[in-house]
Amino acid sequence: MTDSNLPRGRDSLTDDLRWRGLIQDSTGLDELRELLDGGSATFYVGFDPTAPSLHVGHLMQVTTARRLQLAGHRPLLLVGGATGQIGDPKESAERSLNPPEVVAGWVRRIRDQLAPFVSYTGENAAQLVNNLDWTGEMSVVEFLRDVGKHFPVNKMLAREVVRARLETGISFTEFSYQLLQANDFYELHRRYGCQLQYGGSDQWGNITAGVDYIRRRGAGPVEAFTTPLVTRSDGTKFGKTEGGAVWLDPEMTSPYAFYQFWVNADDRDVARYLRYFSFRSREEIEALEKEAAERPAARTAQRALAEELTTLVHGEREMAQAVAASQALFGRGSLDELSPETLRAALTEAGLVHLAELPDVAGLLKESGLVPSMKEARRVIAEGGAYVNNARVTDTDAVVAPEDLLHGRYLVLRRGKRSFAGVELRG
Repeated sequence: MTDSNLPRGRDSLTDDLRWRGLIQDSTGLDELRELLDGGSATFYVGFDPTAPSLHVGHLMQVTTARRLQLAGHRPLLLVGGATGQIGDPKESAERSLNPPEVVAGWVRRIRDQLAPFVSYTGENAAQLVNNLDWTGEMSVVEFLRDVGKHFPVNKMLAREVVRARLETGISFTEFSYQLLQANDFYELHRRYGCQLQYGGSDQWGNITAGVDYIRRRGAGPVEAFTTPLVTRSDGTKFGKTEGGAVWLDPEMTSPYAFYQFWVNADDRDVARYLRYFSFRSREEIEALEKEAAERPAARTAQRALAEELTTLVHGEREMAQAVAASQALFGRGSLDELSPETLRAALTEAGLVHLAELPDVAGLLKESGLVPSMKEARRVIAEGGAYVNNARVTDTDAVVAPEDLLHGRYLVLRRGKRSFAGVELRG
């Protein structure tokens, strides 16, 4: 698996990762450079099934796996059927343990979600692995003798998240998570010749514990690095909206909402996001960064990133529908060309009102929240600022006919150029 946008000549893969800001900590840049730039290596990154879907916070790890494979390296994508039943310690409080059958179902869903990002064919074909395969068959005695014997408790206590929990309390279950993750690296090294692990910077303690454990078992050498945690310039958490997390599962976050998340990225953040997530060349990214700085209102960089990532996660067709919806809602395209699923998703984002029967247009404007009163609604209509399905309405007594309903149930209302809402007729 190769890609024409990978750095050639001037920059090595390691140089490109550093330019993009993707290496925060490492076991050694020289060793990492030798591994990544010296041929094909096997690497792994892990995903614990703590929810039915991955979210955009996981994209850093997923796209980095794709980036490494495109450069000729072999991915092992680990879904934690074992560690997902325990949970990495949080600084705030003990995690709630999910039933094993629930975790098993999430494992299957997350495996499917990872499929579009890597190739499962070719010389460096990706492979999905589950740590329950080796952890589940290990007895308590084996775990304590073969794994626990190699972990000094004083080092485990020094981990920041553990120190933060010592006063409020931490169970042995969560305390032992570090041992399980370290053993994953050892088992993948032993079974598949895995030479490299990476993860988010909050995983550095767990990752280096694995590097040290492999050394203590007389194996290796192995290397590791971490990517930075993605943040927002305004201080809010990346991957969160007013409606909650932005999921990769289209049933939990629609492709339209996913697309809009990137279109609405803050101007202060979009340059970093392009470097982190885009597979465009350095020259293309720098050109987008320059345009974003010179013409921020055009949101060219945001739209370019939104189209690229929506295509990667949801496919070309859903990306095209998301783009068409964003244009059609503001009168720059045809609403008739939108699928009912895309139209409903777009209107839900804007604010979708459910009505059992349809009032006149003035009443629709009021019910949708676009105006505060019937008097204001009639004033907006009389002044030519009201639209139904992108058609201007100037008659203050106008009503909507049944045939005006999109897909037999939806209306798009707009006040002026940018304020719109949706109505769904429910019989």
